[in-house]
Amino acid sequence: MRRIPEIAVTDTLALIWWVSDQRRRLGRRANTFFDRVDEGAAVVCVPAVVLVELDEALHAGDLSLSEPFPVFVNRLASTPSRYQLIDLTPAVVTRAHELFAIPERGDRLIAATAAVLEYPLVTRDAEIARAFGGDQIWN
Repeated sequence: MRRIPEIAVTDTLALIWWVSDQRRRLGRRANTFFDRVDEGAAVVCVPAVVLVELDEALHAGDLSLSEPFPVFVNRLASTPSRYQLIDLTPAVVTRAHELFAIPERGDRLIAATAAVLEYPLVTRDAEIARAFGGDQIWN
C-alpha cells in the first residue's frame, strides 16, 4: 500500500463529501488522509476555487454545513496546522494554461494548484490526476 502523504490539495467533491458526512463516498486512501487531517497528523490544502465551488453548492441548496459558510472558512483559516487556504496566484494561472486537457476551469485551477505546490491531489478523477502529472489520493 502506498504511504498516505502528510500534505495534499483537495478537489471540491472530496471536500464536500468530507464536510457533509458523506465520507463513505470517498476512496479508501482519501478517507485515511482526511482521518489524518482530523487527527492533526496531516494538512489539507484548500484552493480558493474550491471554496468558491463549495459556496455555490451551498447557495444552490445541494449542500449544508453545520455552521455558516463565513464561520467555516474562518475556522479553516485559523487552523493552519491542519488546513491551508491557497490563493489563486499568477503561478497557478500560468500552470493552468498548460492543462487545457482538463475541460472544466475549476478543475484546471485545482490541478494547477497541486502541480505548482508539488503536492498530491485528493480526487477521484484519474484524468485530472494524469493531466497534472502528480500523485492522486483516492483508492
